Amino acid sequence: MIRGGAAAAVGLAVGLLTADWRIGATFAIATVIAFTVRSARRQSEVPRWRTPSAAQRRTEAQLKVMKRLGYRVLHARGIPGGNGQIDHFIVGRRGAFSIDSESWDRRLPLRNKLEKLYHGRFSKNERIDEALEEARTAERLISEEVGRDIKVRASLAIYGPTMPWDSHRLRGVDIISGTKVRKWLRSGSDRLSEDEITEIYQAAKKVLPARY
Repeated sequence: MIRGGAAAAVGLAVGLLTADWRIGATFAIATVIAFTVRSARRQSEVPRWRTPSAAQRRTEAQLKVMKRLGYRVLHARGIPGGNGQIDHFIVGRRGAFSIDSESWDRRLPLRNKLEKLYHGRFSKNERIDEALEEARTAERLISEEVGRDIKVRASLAIYGPTMPWDSHRLRGVDIISGTKVRKWLRSGSDRLSEDEITEIYQAAKKVLPARY
């Protein structure tokens, strides 16, 4: 109703200004299309009753593009036997990946000092180690399910602070600028076939339970 009302108002206003109902109708249709596209981009695959964080939604929006390129994506997958969560599990031609999305204070700089990540004066090593442990558990469970070794590349996608890099590997985890997720996914060294992608995706779907 809101979309229809807004489109009718725009169409009427433009029609009166131009004295041409066809131009007004064109603008009304364009308004409906704009509302629809905006809604599709904002809508999350996580059920409405469990709202994802702003950082997770931003990563999810980038992954929708990768899905059109043949990548398979799972969101909010739990780690059996613990409270951990992989925000996004992705498998495509370049391999299998796990991403945890984080929103940090943009006023504090990120820096790597002696293989330790600091956000301002606060160490983030514990968060890095958690992301690595989640990915290693997923790697083990998926490998057991498919019957061969599967590598899962761990990462943290950080939104907020400025980074001196697009991605930087630290303590076994790639620290990614949140806006560069798609670029990072294309950097994988594996070359998986469509059958392998499907097999790994189905295994991950089975062994990593949905949190919502």
